[in-house]
Amino acid sequence: MNPITSAGNTSVDAGASANLDIVDKFCYLDDSLSVDGDIDAAVQDTIRIGWNTFRQLVPLLINKFESFIMRGRLYSSCVRNSMLHVNDTWPLRKENEVAL
Repeated sequence: MNPITSAGNTSVDAGASANLDIVDKFCYLDDSLSVDGDIDAAVQDTIRIGWNTFRQLVPLLINKFESFIMRGRLYSSCVRNSMLHVNDTWPLRKENEVAL
């Protein structure tokens, strides 16, 4: 029996007096992973990170004294990079791609 998918279990005995809790989602190396292999939580985290980065840069992005080229480069190097940094190895579905 697979202890991760078995109903009613909340922990697994890993031996050497180590008891591990069973969870549906967890964070590993700044990436949200789920038991079923779904990346929806990671996509939502990435969208949140992109919006937070955008909000921090709004004063520079709407500054009329900066050129459009400079603002475009700033957006590309900071906002877009922060959203695309971790998803190089994700198996994206169409709805995840549209969300990003």
